[in-house]
Order: sequence, then C-alpha cells, then structure tokens
Amino acid sequence: MNISLPHAGIVLLIGPSNSGKSTLLKTQIDGGDIKQSEVISSDAFRVFVSDQEFMDWRGMPKDEAGYAKDEYRAISKEAFAMMDAFIEARCRLNKLSIIDATNLQPDDRKRYLHIAKKHHVPVIAVILDVSEAELLKRDAGREHPRGKRRIKQQYQTFKREKRFIKKEGYKAVYTVDSTEDLHIRRQTNPLEIDLGNGIDVIGDIHGCFDEMTALLEKLGYLKNERDLYVHPEGRMFLSLGDIMSRGPKSLEAMLFFHKHVQANLAYMIDSNHGWKIARWLEGRKVTLNHGDERVKEELDRFEERAGKEKAEETKQALKKLLLKAPSHYVVTKNSLPVLICTHAGIKDVFIGKQSPAVQDFCRYGDTDGFDEKGKPVRKDWFIGHERQTLIIWGHDPKPRPLVINNTINIDQGVVFGGELTAFRYPEKEYVSVRAAKDYAKESDNPLLEWEKNRLNPPNIAKFIHGYNVLTKELGEVHVSADIVKPAIDAVSHVTVPIEQLVYIPPTMSPTPETASAERFMEHPAEAFHYYRSNGIQTMIAEKKHMGSRAILFLFKNREASKKYTGIDSLGVIYTRTGRRFFNRNQEEELLAQLCHDLTKSGYFEKYETDFVLLDAEIMPWNVKAKELISSQYAHVAENAVLDRTRLVEKLKVSHDGQEKVKEWLEEYKQKLKNADTFKQAFQYYCWDVESMEDIQIAPFHILAHSGQTFFDQPHTWHMEMNCKLAGMSRFFVETEYKTITDEASEKEVIDWWEEITKDGHEGIVIKPEFFIAHNKEKLLQPSLKVRGKKYLHIIYGMDYLLSQNLERLKKRNTGKKQKTALKEFALGIEGVQRYVSRESLERTHECVLAVLALESDPIIDPRL
Repeated sequence: MNISLPHAGIVLLIGPSNSGKSTLLKTQIDGGDIKQSEVISSDAFRVFVSDQEFMDWRGMPKDEAGYAKDEYRAISKEAFAMMDAFIEARCRLNKLSIIDATNLQPDDRKRYLHIAKKHHVPVIAVILDVSEAELLKRDAGREHPRGKRRIKQQYQTFKREKRFIKKEGYKAVYTVDSTEDLHIRRQTNPLEIDLGNGIDVIGDIHGCFDEMTALLEKLGYLKNERDLYVHPEGRMFLSLGDIMSRGPKSLEAMLFFHKHVQANLAYMIDSNHGWKIARWLEGRKVTLNHGDERVKEELDRFEERAGKEKAEETKQALKKLLLKAPSHYVVTKNSLPVLICTHAGIKDVFIGKQSPAVQDFCRYGDTDGFDEKGKPVRKDWFIGHERQTLIIWGHDPKPRPLVINNTINIDQGVVFGGELTAFRYPEKEYVSVRAAKDYAKESDNPLLEWEKNRLNPPNIAKFIHGYNVLTKELGEVHVSADIVKPAIDAVSHVTVPIEQLVYIPPTMSPTPETASAERFMEHPAEAFHYYRSNGIQTMIAEKKHMGSRAILFLFKNREASKKYTGIDSLGVIYTRTGRRFFNRNQEEELLAQLCHDLTKSGYFEKYETDFVLLDAEIMPWNVKAKELISSQYAHVAENAVLDRTRLVEKLKVSHDGQEKVKEWLEEYKQKLKNADTFKQAFQYYCWDVESMEDIQIAPFHILAHSGQTFFDQPHTWHMEMNCKLAGMSRFFVETEYKTITDEASEKEVIDWWEEITKDGHEGIVIKPEFFIAHNKEKLLQPSLKVRGKKYLHIIYGMDYLLSQNLERLKKRNTGKKQKTALKEFALGIEGVQRYVSRESLERTHECVLAVLALESDPIIDPRL
C-alpha cells in the first residue's frame, strides 16, 4: 500500500494502543522517509512534563489508585497542551507533524483540524485497523501493558469512530491493516519552483494576446515548429494571472497558456478573473461582468466555428487549467525562497501555503468593502510585508512598476492602453511593450484615475508620529516624531509647493579621519584611503564651488509643468532646505532664460524629456548668504582685525625687552594674520550682483529626465553632460575635475588641491567612480569633501590652527554625520525614482520630508 504524505501539515495516526503506530514510525525513520523531529509523541510529552511515560494503578488500594488516576489525567492535560503548542509552531513554519497518539476521541481530532485550518496546512488521517485479538496479544508482550480492560475500551471506541473519520474533512484518509509492503512517499511543496536558468514574470495580460507574444519575443523567446515559445537559454515565463477578460483575445491567451503549461515551459497562477471563469465553466451560477462576458462571447463564436463537441472539449481543458492554478508560486534558488509571485497580494504567514483563505487573499488582495461603483476598496496589504523575500504582484493597474516595501506591482494596465510588463529575475530588470490601444474602453480607466489622483495632498497623519521609509539602497530608514514635526512645519510654511519639491540633496560628510599631515585639519589622502580600503579603484576629484547648493527643476514649457506638478510655471529653483532660492521675479526671469536656452539648443527634443532635474551650485555665495556674511563674518572679521591691530600696537610700545610681553606680541601678530586670513577667506567668494546676468550656475548632477533617472551613470558622464550644458547657456559654468586611478594621479590631485586652496578656494570633493558605490552589501559615502586650510578658518574659527585648538578639533567625531549622509543619499535616490515612475505625491513626499527632518536633527555638529 502507498501513503502519500504532504510536504507540510499534520498527519494523524488513529488507532488503539498496540495498533503499531510507533513501530510503523520507527521503521520509516530508520528507512529515512520520516525525520525523528517530525514525530510528535504524546508519550514523549508526558515524560517532558512529568519524568514518566506511564502510570499503572492496577492492584493499588482504592485510595492510591484514585490519586494515580488523577495524577495521570493532570500529566496528560499538560502534555497535550505543550504538544499542541509545539505542533502549532511547526505549522506556522510550514513543517510536517506526525501525531503519535491514539486520536480516538472526536474532540482531539477536531482540535488538530482546527489548528491546521488556522495555519493553512493540510491534515491527513492514517487509520491503523488491527483486530481486538491482535491488540490484546501485543499488549501482553509489552514491558508496561495497558491492560485488557483498557485495550477493549479503546477498541470499542475505535469501532464506533471509524465510520465518521472520512467525513471529518481530511485531505486524505488511509486505512492500514498491515504495515507489511507499506510504502510512504513524501510530496514536495507544489508551490515551489526552482529558478533554474531564470524566470520572466508577466503582469496581467487580460486577453491582449498580440502584446503578450510581442513581449515574449522582446524577452528573447523563439517560436518552434510546434508553435511553442522557447527561450534559447532555458528560461521560463510565469503569468501572474488574469490572462483573460476585457481584452480582444482571451481565448487565444488561455489556449496559449494551456499548451505551454502542459509542455512545462510556463507557469500560471490563480486570479480573480481566472477563478470566476473557472466556476462559470464548471456550470456554477456566476454573473459575468467587468469584461468576463467577453470570454463567453469568444467561446460562443468558437463553438459556431468548431462545433459543440470541440468547444466542450476546449472548455473542459481550460477549466482544468484554471482550477489547478495555485494561489502563488515561491521561486527558489539553492532551495531558498528568493521570489514570491502572486496575483493580488499575500500575507507573509501565507507564503508557501495553500488553503481556501490563502487562495482568496491571493486572488483579491486585502479588501475593505465596496465603493459606490461596486468595486472593492483595496487596502495596502504590502505594509505588513516584513520578510526579505521579494514579492511580485499585479491586479491593481499602475502607470509604472510600483516598488514598495520589497514588493513590485507589474500590472501596467495593458488592456487600458498602458503597457504589458515583464520582470526578469535574477536580473531584476523590467521589459515592457506598449498596448496598441485602450481595449477595455471603460469610463473609469484606472490609469486615468491614478493620474488624476497622483497629486492629491499627502496624509500628514501618516508622518507626524514618525515613520519608516523603505529605500532600495539602504533598506528601512526611520524618521522619529521629534524631528519630523519641525520638517512638517517647514513644508507647511516656508518651502516651495510640495508638488515641485521632489528632491533634497544629502548632506556631505568630510573624511572619517582627520588629516594625519601636520598643520592640516583635512587632507585628500584620508579620502583616498577611505575609498581604497572599500575596494574602489577609480575616483573623481571635483573642484568645490563656493556658492550655495540649489536644485533646478526645469520644464520645457508650461504645459509640461502642469502635467507633472499641476502648477503653471517653467519650474522652480530652491535651496537644500526647500526654500525658494530667488524672489519670484528673479526666479521667473532666470527660468525663462534657462528654458529658452535649453529649448534653442534642442536639449528637451534630443533627450526626449519634458523636464530636467539638476543638482547644482549657484554663485556667488553672497547671493544667498548676504545676511550671514554681513551680520556674522564681516562683522566678526572687522572687529577682530581692529582689536588685534590695537593690541599689537600697544604691545610694541610696551615691549621694552620684557620676555613675556615679547611672547604676547608674537602671539597676537599671528592672531592678526589669522584675522586677515579669515577676512580674505569669505571675501574671495563674494562679488557684486547687479542683475541676474551676474549669476553663475555649476551643475554637477543630472538627476533625472521625465523618463529616467541617471543614478546608474558614472560621475564622468555627469561631468561631460554638465560641460554640454555650459555650452547651451551662459548661466551654466563647467566644473573642473580630475580622475584618480593610481598613486601618480593621487599626487596630482593633492598638488592641485594645495594650489587652489592656498589662494583661498574652498577645496575639492572626492567621489567614487559611480554615483552609487558599495563594498559588498555596504553602501559607501557618495562623496567626501576635503576643504582647504585657509577656508576652514570660516568654519572652525580664525585661530583654529593654533596647536592647542587643532589638537582638540582633530578629535571630532564624524560618525553621526556619515550615517545621516548615507540616509539622506538613499532617500534622495528613492524619492526621485518614485517621482519619475509617476508614483503618488505622497510616496515622493515621504522621502523629501524624511531628508528635511534628518537635516533638522540638532545632534550633528554643523561645522562638519
């Protein structure tokens, strides 16, 4: 006899004592079919809780026997409570538990059926049907016999219960009268599929057969002589369901998948439309609407052409395909889950399990009633996803793939005139084809609804008590309530409109270690060491402009701005705190000139973009820092020079050969030089600005166009593009840079740095070759600033180079600054990627708000 055990779940062995349960299990454990850890024995748990397996009260005086019986009942109660908790834990972990107990009482069996249902695992029953005579014979040979009376009572209960077991709801029931020639087969999890040579996951097709075949061809699949699409590298494709309904060729799509699934070339999972069509094909009473009626129309036309017999045969084949489709698939690599594919969503506790509740959730997602149009109100099930495994899903059309909380929605609404998207794994690439037209022609097109609601105001309640942002580069970034509230206040009162506030540049950290060179606070050697020690071979050194950081969001025309921001303008220019850089009139004048220059140069046309997002420096410094310069730097410098000049003059007069006065004189001569250096340092970056013609803009990153981001480009590409911009408008200026590859180029950069900083220039920025750099899985600093000796007088004070001051300052701790820089860098990238993917304003805003909040953290030393 053959018994098939599920990969996970509960197996109930049912039979009186001596029916052979333990013997059967021992044989299978020794044979390797069952693991010892899978066997859950009530006798073993009695030992765990009481140090004894069996109590025999036969022959005891009545009062002692009564106590022994009570003791045994108490032990059994505790043993079964512990055993049930143990079984539940295994069910949660999707493991197999074989219950080695008599399981004769219906309440005991119901308890295990309830546990299995609760944790979405199957239960099978194995009945050991042994005669009463054989049971008594075996009991007589035991070391601790149960006794004739007890065996007979159990056997009578068994005879009574045996009739009902098959009706109790087990996935399978096996009746065994002999353990000879018994073969146990272990099933693998049918939801698990091996990654193999790669897999291409395809979003909701909805009868768009032509787009589907075009996508497969774009993915590299070739049609063979049997009209089967086969990939030359042995890749497989997987449908997220909803292959039919709404579109023009549902029947062709279903027959296509039937053929490819049968040939083991493709996979298809269950879905809401697929489930409804399957029940209709079964003859169930189903209302065909929301495009499902088109499937019936296609089948009716097929029957007219091919005849009733062929049509019925086709319907049965399609019904079987749809009913067999699993709720989801778990793609494994080296036996570890790396990718979950589901139609509408899945809870973490459902992954790898199959039950009616799991099926329903995967078909429909998490819903909360219906709206006024009768459509389900969808809840954000992905918020609860805490595992590292990536989930790919569809069902809810979005204009672009939506990446959120380690899940990706790849339903881009092909049937509504959008795109059909495939996600290639392990490459993690998107491939898509555009729909020929809007096939559904529904008044409430979800893509248009998404676009209409994209700029809806964010829900501040989601942020005000603190929140987490999941970034691709750094994982989850936490923003605490104490720093987010000031940021919300700033956004509400002083920043540019949030529709235009799409990116805040990250703070820049100095080198982790201060300079080892004498009389230097910072030096390029420490930046080289940081990157070299993290495996970076090529670096870029850029001249650091002494201006004010600014973001330029430039549109090709006002219509483009309305499309993306809802605001009638040519764009916006704002500071790294989100405030408008210029007054309104100045901004409009500069934007008009910049957009005119870029349009005239053919920039927007050449790069097929509606906007360009630039990270830049605007000079001179006093354009934005005028108040700071006049109220602090100039005032301090003038008073310091005046006071120290007077002191030096007085010390010269009272010198008269006194050694101590001589020391003071030399000290204040040096301090007077320091004050002069301080005065020169900030004046070097200031010039008169009589009109906007005196403005200079040094862009150093092209962050995004309307169709793509540029975080994958090396910094040399960005510098080359910035050079092109400088040729398009007189406002743009180039940034001098050098490439570092070896010791010779390092020395060249150090010499260059010393030369420019000697004249009072701020310094340089050292960056890894690529915009985003990692050492293994660790995200590296995107840039390190190395400021010059002269400039640092502005930052650390005019006397910072005095030995006692420099020694103290060199003990600075940059750890907090570095962590914040990485967080802000990851958040900035995430926000821009979301914006370019046409995600909602709220999704972009949570990244921008997080950077503003981190910038308001008072713990970080502002001098760093």
